[in-house]
Amino acid sequence: MISMQRRGILLTLFAIVLGGLFIPQVQAQPNQGEYLILSGGPALRKWENLRMPGTQHDRWWGNFIRPARVRIEQIQKQNPNALITWMVYQDAFRLRSQEDQRDLFSLVQSVRDKYRVRLIWFNSGDEVIRYINSGQNRSQVKIVNFEYYGHSNKFCFMFDYSSHVYGASKAYLHQRDLGKINKRAFAKGAFCKSWGCHTGESMSAVWRKSTGLPMIGAVGKTNYENPMDVSLSDGSRWTH
Repeated sequence: MISMQRRGILLTLFAIVLGGLFIPQVQAQPNQGEYLILSGGPALRKWENLRMPGTQHDRWWGNFIRPARVRIEQIQKQNPNALITWMVYQDAFRLRSQEDQRDLFSLVQSVRDKYRVRLIWFNSGDEVIRYINSGQNRSQVKIVNFEYYGHSNKFCFMFDYSSHVYGASKAYLHQRDLGKINKRAFAKGAFCKSWGCHTGESMSAVWRKSTGLPMIGAVGKTNYENPMDVSLSDGSRWTH
């Protein structure tokens, strides 16, 4: 016969094994990759005041911040655990803060704090390329989503259009530099889109050649009059 002590041990072991059958198994989740959002900077009003009414840009400092915030919120609703990095062009906000006599950096950072995303200030196209290539361990963390909000023409993203110079840009990411991008930084089938004007007329094709991925871009202009919902201007269309 089994002693009372031994019976107690056996019952305890049986309970542990049986209980283990009902413990939810925690499995390692595959890395879902990084969402990279890029925001250009606002123009200075002193330059925009030289334009005819109806042709002015960036009357509001947050034209390229609010759409990024909306997009971040959309991503987090779809994927609450999304790894989101938000790169914002710094020098234009320094100049516009001086012009507006208001600390715009703290307003941008409040978006970071509210949505708990990684905010990186940058000042050149080369910095953007370096982050794409090596801002994370790209053997483990691939970019699954890349989007740009800001000024652009058919050849480049213009981060500081009408900021330092009226009607021109000193800081940009030109299509001739896209060959520096390591295509292995991106996940297969990554979503790429430029919300700037004219990207689809040339830069999208060079992006595809350099990265192997299509980038949706506008043929024609985009409209930021409602920064909650960036749209195409009349007569424009999306392409990749």
